[in-house]
Amino acid sequence: MSRPMRRPFPPELREAQREMEQHARSFGLDFFPVVFELVNYREMNQIAAYGGFPVRYPHWRWGMEYERLSKSYAYGLHRIYELVINNDPCYAYLLASNSLTDQRLVMAHVYAHCDFFKNNIWFSRTNRKMIDQMANHAVRIREIMNRQGVDRVEAFIDTCLSLEDQIDIHSPFIRRRPLRPGREEEEEDNTGSQPGKLPSKSYMDPFINPRPREENDDAEDPEKAAAASPARLPEQPEKDLLLFLLEYAPLADWQREVLQIIRAEAYYFAPQAQTKIMNEGWASYWHSTIMTQKGLRDAEVVDYADHHSGTVAMHPGRLNPYKLGLELFRDIEHRWDTGKFGPDYDACDDWQARRNWDKKLGLGRQKIFEVRRIYNDVTFIDEFLTPEFCERHRLFAYRYDEDREQYVIESRQFKKIKERLLFSLTNLGRPAIYVMDGNYENRGELYLWHRYAGVDLDIPYARATLQNVFKLWTRPVYLETIIDDRRVLLCYDGNEHRKRILGGAS
Repeated sequence: MSRPMRRPFPPELREAQREMEQHARSFGLDFFPVVFELVNYREMNQIAAYGGFPVRYPHWRWGMEYERLSKSYAYGLHRIYELVINNDPCYAYLLASNSLTDQRLVMAHVYAHCDFFKNNIWFSRTNRKMIDQMANHAVRIREIMNRQGVDRVEAFIDTCLSLEDQIDIHSPFIRRRPLRPGREEEEEDNTGSQPGKLPSKSYMDPFINPRPREENDDAEDPEKAAAASPARLPEQPEKDLLLFLLEYAPLADWQREVLQIIRAEAYYFAPQAQTKIMNEGWASYWHSTIMTQKGLRDAEVVDYADHHSGTVAMHPGRLNPYKLGLELFRDIEHRWDTGKFGPDYDACDDWQARRNWDKKLGLGRQKIFEVRRIYNDVTFIDEFLTPEFCERHRLFAYRYDEDREQYVIESRQFKKIKERLLFSLTNLGRPAIYVMDGNYENRGELYLWHRYAGVDLDIPYARATLQNVFKLWTRPVYLETIIDDRRVLLCYDGNEHRKRILGGAS
């Protein structure tokens, strides 16, 4: 795939950009400078296939995703109106075939996204120059492919990508343990403040500034470390499997560098998965507010209503993050404007009094800006989803009925609805796996533990994942989980899979 062709920005879009930016700032939105580029639908699908970036490292999955998006667009199953990148400056891509009304709406939507990127705390530790970093990653992996061979490197990338979600999404905010000497955990620039060190990116530092070899350097080899000491490795359970493998797996230098790149990009994208409902809801709230209060012309009303209704439409059996986030922000604004919160309101059991409750506080706009700043999807839903909201929007919990071979309504009780929704969002909806011991039974074998949360692992998927962990660790890998209320130990030793029953669930 080639880079998108840079097109001149039409004067009417320049004027629309100035107008939408002015409206957004007048409502208190605060964002990095935004650079808009105009692309056709093929280029938009290409950028979307690359995860929103025009340049990524070479890998077959980008082409596969491009084909999927292209066919979906051709059959009328989807249409991407815009893409925006968390960067400073923010880059946003507009679809050239959009009408002027759509472009104005999309610009308002983009400015709200950029405000969220800049001010939400969960994005505060992301790399604000990631578009440059992605290009650097692409250059480094191409250089490695030139030396090691395309097939060999691409196969290793496949292995790493199968594990890319095995990170600790809260670790950028919590120092769980001291870093090992010579290892950098965060993607920050080394400024060269240490004497004799050259400035470098963290993933490059071990190669540009190698440490002098010392007598105890044999501890870097996990097999030698295991033989030298029977102590558990790590001392405390480690949720960041990729970090553990970077530190202790017997990887070649080029493999460690590739794995570090995969991990850095996984941490960059993690906040977007953590705040999908909030981010899209915030952008939808502000594009609707800006357009209906300031940015909409009489001739644009029908086109705007058609586009907006399509964006927030709810479909049976599917959760629309745009709709849920938008309605929750509106509900929060209404509740804090009228005072429908706090002990007095919660203690009121008169339905009519609760319905007509209005202390005229006018704190709604201030409150939603506060929510935008400090919450993620899990805390957002946990704090602000109410029984009244679920009843008003007819939310329900559902399950798959094997006899009917379809999803059916399981419950309309608020507790069950909230529980199911939070469960789907916790840990980004993925199983939580911890490294318990990298020196299991004093043989340098890897022992992993699945924190069971009521849903059994997909065993074929788990076994395939264990095979990929083995490729990096090169010694037998164990995974403790619960299947049918029994503790089970899965094992892959490089030749075959084994399963051992450990006992009842605890």
